[in-house]
Amino acid sequence: MALFTMGTAWADGDAAAGKEIFKKCALCHSPDAGVNKVGPSLHGIVGRHSASIETFNYSPAMKSFDKVWDAAQLDTYLTDPRGVVPGTKMIFPGLKDDKDRQNVIAYLSTLK
Repeated sequence: MALFTMGTAWADGDAAAGKEIFKKCALCHSPDAGVNKVGPSLHGIVGRHSASIETFNYSPAMKSFDKVWDAAQLDTYLTDPRGVVPGTKMIFPGLKDDKDRQNVIAYLSTLK
């Protein structure tokens, strides 16, 4: 039952609001396919395996993370990136607000 409730929360995220919040992420990540910055492109991130963009040099920690970026995994990671993947190169402290994460995940889901 809890998974259904959380899944509903992500489905209720506002992609337009998430696009605004994503501006924080856009300093290091591009929403465009094939465009890596300090961080990898987030185009197509939902459903993609972690550390799978061949043209990006991931940290050893991220290479060994070995997860699929579904809504639940993104929610966990975006809450505390360095806590979830100790040793990641990502210095962003995370999005502590549940609604902000829901909205960003809804926006990321549109990047196909």
